Amino acid sequence: MREKSLDFIFKFGSLLVIALVILFFSMWDEHFFTYANLSDILRSISITTFVAIGVTFSLTVDGFDLSVGSTVSLTTVVTAAFMVWYEQPVVVVIIVALLIGALVGLLNALLIVKIRIPDMLATLAVMYIVGGIHKTYTKGYSIYNNMPMPDGSTAPGKFSESFLWLGQGKLLGIPVPVVLMIIAVISVHLFFKYTRWGRQMYTTGGNEEAARLSGVRVRRIRTFAYIASGIFAAIGGILYAARVGTGQIDAGAPMMMESVAAVFIGYSVLGAGRPNVIGTFFGAILIGVLLNGMTMMKVQYYANDIVKGVVLVLALAVTFIHLSRRRSG
Repeated sequence: MREKSLDFIFKFGSLLVIALVILFFSMWDEHFFTYANLSDILRSISITTFVAIGVTFSLTVDGFDLSVGSTVSLTTVVTAAFMVWYEQPVVVVIIVALLIGALVGLLNALLIVKIRIPDMLATLAVMYIVGGIHKTYTKGYSIYNNMPMPDGSTAPGKFSESFLWLGQGKLLGIPVPVVLMIIAVISVHLFFKYTRWGRQMYTTGGNEEAARLSGVRVRRIRTFAYIASGIFAAIGGILYAARVGTGQIDAGAPMMMESVAAVFIGYSVLGAGRPNVIGTFFGAILIGVLLNGMTMMKVQYYANDIVKGVVLVLALAVTFIHLSRRRSG
């Protein structure tokens, strides 16, 4: 009986917690469970979800990418600069941002796969490098419409309406970032479940040596995972710039912790016990609901990190206790 109860908690505990948290905040404030507020929650987690999907890719191959937050910051300011400083069209802006994300991922892969620096150390170093680059590039200033330039003139360009629509617009009454997030979650889920590369990534993460012996090109798979991580972080940066209409320095700093928390909460969704994009999505929902509800309760913003940390610890505790029980059993 005890074993069944623990298994039930592991499989459905996260979903029950989300339901209970929504119920609690709905009873606390009648405006919480409304279409407008739930839409805002989904819009707010859309960027975090894209970043968390990137982290999911790296964890799937038994790695870890700490540079995603810095990648968001870099792509946010580059996106803004290309429109406000250089007056480039939206297509060029998006392509450049995605290429930057891919290059950051490729740098991580070079350090980890080729030079064999441990994942945590390599991506930590890249996090600092990318963070320094984006601050040096902007000289520590945010980028916005009509901003003053060093020569005393005003920035010639501005954020285009078509670009801002990506972060602020609606499609059939649903916020565009939410539509993009749902498409991304479904697409990545199908990729992992039904494609050869997706299955090989899980095989590589489960046992790299066994994967190599079975013919999997492990180094290529791991390289792809880090490039994918960089690209999804770049998409997060693009959407962030489109949502706020500025290129803010350190925009991605808080997203690293939130995305990591979402991924590890996702380990326990439906008893997966491993990184999975559906679990990541529900983990992001839990983080978003908590932050929104605490804002409605007028909890001081600096207490948010405490709550996120506690949620992450609990998710990790449940996940790894269950995994250790399964191994010993």
